[in-house]
Amino acid sequence: MKLEQLHPPHRIAVLGSGNMGNGIAQSAAQAGFPVVVRDLTEAQLARGRSLLERTLDGAVQRQKMTEAQRAEVLGRITFTTDLAQALRGARLVIEAVFEEEKVKQALFREVGPLLDPEAIVATNTSSLSVTRLARELPEPARFAGLHFFYPAAVNKLLEIVGGETTDPETLGVLEAFGYRLRKVPIAVADSPGFAVNRFFVPFMNEAVRLAEEGVASLATIESVGRDLTGSTNGPFEVMNLTGLPIALHAMESLEAAFGPAYEPAEMLEEQVAAAKPWAWRDGQVEPERVGLVKARFEGLLIGIATRLVEEGGATAEAVETGALVGLRWTKGPFALLNEVGVVAGLERVREFGRRYGPEAFPISAELVRRAGASEARWPIRYVRTESRNGVTWVLLDRPAVMNSLNGEVVRQLGATFAALREDPSVRAVVLAGAGPYFSAGADIAEMATKTVVEGRAFGFQGQEVCKAIEEFPAPVLSLVEGFALGGGLEIALSTDLLLAADTAKLGLPEVSVGIHPGFGGASRLTRLVGRAAAKLVIFTAQPFSAAEAHELGIVTRVLPAATARADAQALAETIASRAPLAVSWVKSVINRGIDGTLDGSLRLEGESAGHTFATADRTEGMRAFLERRRPRFEGR
Repeated sequence: MKLEQLHPPHRIAVLGSGNMGNGIAQSAAQAGFPVVVRDLTEAQLARGRSLLERTLDGAVQRQKMTEAQRAEVLGRITFTTDLAQALRGARLVIEAVFEEEKVKQALFREVGPLLDPEAIVATNTSSLSVTRLARELPEPARFAGLHFFYPAAVNKLLEIVGGETTDPETLGVLEAFGYRLRKVPIAVADSPGFAVNRFFVPFMNEAVRLAEEGVASLATIESVGRDLTGSTNGPFEVMNLTGLPIALHAMESLEAAFGPAYEPAEMLEEQVAAAKPWAWRDGQVEPERVGLVKARFEGLLIGIATRLVEEGGATAEAVETGALVGLRWTKGPFALLNEVGVVAGLERVREFGRRYGPEAFPISAELVRRAGASEARWPIRYVRTESRNGVTWVLLDRPAVMNSLNGEVVRQLGATFAALREDPSVRAVVLAGAGPYFSAGADIAEMATKTVVEGRAFGFQGQEVCKAIEEFPAPVLSLVEGFALGGGLEIALSTDLLLAADTAKLGLPEVSVGIHPGFGGASRLTRLVGRAAAKLVIFTAQPFSAAEAHELGIVTRVLPAATARADAQALAETIASRAPLAVSWVKSVINRGIDGTLDGSLRLEGESAGHTFATADRTEGMRAFLERRRPRFEGR
């Protein structure tokens, strides 16, 4: 199956004009897509349009968009009660009706015969089985879950759910679509609760249980929940804002899937029946109870999250991203685990699980193994690699903070290039962000706490990594999409070729926060563009466009944003097809010769070129030329 990427002017159909449907339609329209919203009656559509207009009016009042932008968004959205009209020409259909399986199934039976042959269909569900819903459609390979988080127009998290019959290519197209909507997509399995609700809904239920058992007051539990996760609202206030029935319904779904450890608290059921919000503000925080509440929350969150990862429901990185982006926590379950340590974390889980037994609340075998090995932390991967048709991509993957650089990210980047250096099959590398941005620069939250000694060490750590990239045997290309600021741009400057999407923004803004480049950006930029241009970039601390960067000589090539990854891949493939020893050696000649005299550089070049005649690649390359065929270089 070969699916085209989704981009304007491809048409998006949204089925349902309620809160979620309108938010999804707004997100797609803001990204430039023409959208048609369909609902059953004109009254429902009128109510939906009115809701959308009020939302956009609020954005204008908060200066999040201009009146002109508001008009553009509304101009891209049409409303209809005609299902066939809504589906006609739609490349993506997103169902956003009531969260009831029978209702969705009936709609998909209607939708199936009316779909365009290339259309992808997605369900916006937070709890229903994507695999079961797919059975109602003629092409289940092109069906998946897109779980937008409320409010859909604002919340950046997007869970992408693959069912048993979903083609991986469908998931790839939807991931790229999510990025185009400026969302942060995470891949999750088709299991109850997916990733975020699997631990978040029980977190709210546990808050009620703690109150029900008399462990602490509502005010204490709310305060601990807030402080533990670093969130603005604790569990009771979240339920008040989103609605207690929603929490109860979600918990009932999890109980049906996982058993008594997920049973809704009786006090929650009573509160829903009474239709009253939680009056947590009426009580007082009890300092002596804080530790008990904290340990219970930690045991629950760590226990569920580690088990979820072991089951294959999501990666630890996806769980953390879900917590940080979707719930707006500052610490997810694995950050909490690493804060207390793996050994202590296991004890918290065991203590929590004793109330239910190992069958009802199974403990992750991987957590047990890591604790047995006395590991201090559960590793979170912020840098990963992918191999694409002979090209190695190194991807910065810390989407919750736009790939900002802290000590751990820099360490992992250095370790990644050190490991790749030992692999002789690596012939070209593309360094990029996993999403639509390269790196927003240093993690200021971490930088703000550093001492002089720590700041100096961080700068030299970055310099070592940049030097390793610069001296990597194979060519390294950087692809800048979105932002490459501060340390992010400094790292990109250490690559051989800096490619930028035409929408990219680059800059060295360090002096605006009281420091200056320390990874080598000032030195490399000066050698690249000269003293005056380097000073202009650094002194002003202002970001500049890809076109301006190209004019200055920083960017090697500006690429259309829509095709930047494919274009970077094609260029890297071309480089990877050349004789690897010759490419590696001439890279060294250029890098070493630039700082020497011309005579010294010529001597170095001549000696190196002479050595290429002793390689098997030289014999193969010239023989292939004479035989009019493509050479098969082996790097020897």
